[in-house]
Amino acid sequence: GLIDSLKKAFSKPYTTVSIAQAKELLGSGATLIDVRSTQEWRTGRAPQAKHVPLDRLQVSTAGIQKSRPVIAICASGVRSASAAKLLAAKGYQAYSVRGGMAAWRQAGEPVR
Repeated sequence: GLIDSLKKAFSKPYTTVSIAQAKELLGSGATLIDVRSTQEWRTGRAPQAKHVPLDRLQVSTAGIQKSRPVIAICASGVRSASAAKLLAAKGYQAYSVRGGMAAWRQAGEPVR
């Protein structure tokens, strides 16, 4: 029921979103950060993504605005979940893209 889903929502400090939900958030001003390695980033990325590798994010969130939601994306959704958890702990409104870039490509979204 509702209480269970609310409990679930609050037990995790961040929200996992679909590609469609991520696009909606981006449309309303959210920041998309790609937390993959440089090698992976070079193989293709979402046009609106900023590259902030997870190991760099663990050291500093400098340059990522707190005033807007932040969506993390990686290859499959594992590292972006870590990134979102870290961002949420620092007071960001954080999201992780379910399925990562694999899902982004599957949805037919542009990659550059």
